Amino acid sequence: MTAKYLDIEKWNRKEHFHFFSAMDQPFFGLVAEVECGGALQNCKRHGSSFFLYYLHKCLVAVNSVENLKYRIEEDRVRIYDTIHVSPTVDRADHTFGFSFMPYYENFEQFVQVATEEMKAVQQKQGLCLSDAANRPDVVHFSALPWVAFTHLSHAGVIKNPGSVPKISVGKLMEKNGRYFLPVSIHLHHALADGYHAGQFYERLDELLNY
Repeated sequence: MTAKYLDIEKWNRKEHFHFFSAMDQPFFGLVAEVECGGALQNCKRHGSSFFLYYLHKCLVAVNSVENLKYRIEEDRVRIYDTIHVSPTVDRADHTFGFSFMPYYENFEQFVQVATEEMKAVQQKQGLCLSDAANRPDVVHFSALPWVAFTHLSHAGVIKNPGSVPKISVGKLMEKNGRYFLPVSIHLHHALADGYHAGQFYERLDELLNY
């Protein structure tokens, strides 16, 4: 596949790109509650994994936002056609490992591959670091079903923070008969702004209530 790059000189965010690229910590993060009653009903109706359902819908939402497909590679902005996901997978001993799951628009196809990957990670020990989980055309994803968080930060390397978005989903909450998930997204500010985070949340809200 031929790599595609953004023409930074003609980009209307050229100044934004250079300004935030020079920062030691260029990521910004948001947390929002996303209603998910429709998702719960769909999962109960079809016997689907709620985790894999909202993971897939987060990935669909990411792929619907152009700026979330941008990555900084050697001072250039590469545009990827498709973004996959590298989620953490929890184990019975309360450790976790990293995984790689390719994006499929079809939910059933995604579940089939994701389920096999989860089983493989759960049968191993350690972090399961791999080139696939560390590739740039992914989003990093984690679920914290024990915590209805309102703020979230991530560990990272200050000197080379990368440009891969990070998404986390927290504890399911019920409020007056309606169900919500706290969803956190961290984006590299040289590539995306609050507007693009808003596009992600808007699309995710649609997908979880379809």
